[in-house]
Amino acid sequence: MNNIVVGMGEALWDVLPEGKKLGGAPANFAYHVSQFGLDSRVVSTVGNDKLGAEILENFRKKGLNGLVETVPYPTGTVQVTLDAEGVPCYDIKEGVAWDNMPYTPSLDDLARKTRAVCFGSLAQRSIVSRETINRFLDVMPDGDGQLKIFDINLRQNFYTKEVLCQSMNKCNILKINDEELVTVSRLFGYPGIDLQDKCWILIGKYNLKMLILTCGVNGSYVFTPGHVYFQETPKVEVADTVGAGDSFTAAFVSSVLRGMPIADAHRLAVYTSAYVCTQNGAMPLLPRELTEWKD
Repeated sequence: MNNIVVGMGEALWDVLPEGKKLGGAPANFAYHVSQFGLDSRVVSTVGNDKLGAEILENFRKKGLNGLVETVPYPTGTVQVTLDAEGVPCYDIKEGVAWDNMPYTPSLDDLARKTRAVCFGSLAQRSIVSRETINRFLDVMPDGDGQLKIFDINLRQNFYTKEVLCQSMNKCNILKINDEELVTVSRLFGYPGIDLQDKCWILIGKYNLKMLILTCGVNGSYVFTPGHVYFQETPKVEVADTVGAGDSFTAAFVSSVLRGMPIADAHRLAVYTSAYVCTQNGAMPLLPRELTEWKD
């Protein structure tokens, strides 16, 4: 069994008032998977420019392995501005490198060796990257031990019902937060029932192995056919919440792949996410009590 775990999609810079920070869920996910001792890869695309070179150098310094192509489009950026109340507003630039991920022979080879992949909806806003992600999912081996995680990650208006349906049909684990679940329920036409019933509908309709529902300070759930697990969110002093959800997914997937029971994997994911919230940035070094977790 191949054990490569892939984070696939956008690689970009968040340009904040105080400067730029490396962003993109796939890299956050892959980096934290590597901290749990698994062989991970980030798959994305950067431009042949200074920002692209800086992303590759950041990955190198973090020891993050990748299959990152360079294409003749600008490296992705997200302009982050703060309104009068200090609430951030995001402008995710379009027509950038990660909108143009090519499907290459190297990517085809990686797909055949991949045991788990995490992908989202944002990188599927363009036809080129959407087709590449779907080809990768189709080429990946099928089997009980193969995980295809759709971390839905709705951003601005960069999603359609068609893309969400297609992705849910191709994944076997869906990760969604409570706000996204409300949006998806409106799109799919069942808004008037409680959150748990919506989750059971999605599990049944898309034949999912698991559905992970995160509800911020109100805890998180893991649904499997016939059973639901719940964990409270630990109370911590929050530095920022950037990348916390990606670290949750990485800890959970890494633990499940290593054979940890779902309840224990869920607990580790919750504590990992809480720790990341106490640190600045999406990719802090995790303490050994998390990466060498003994429940």
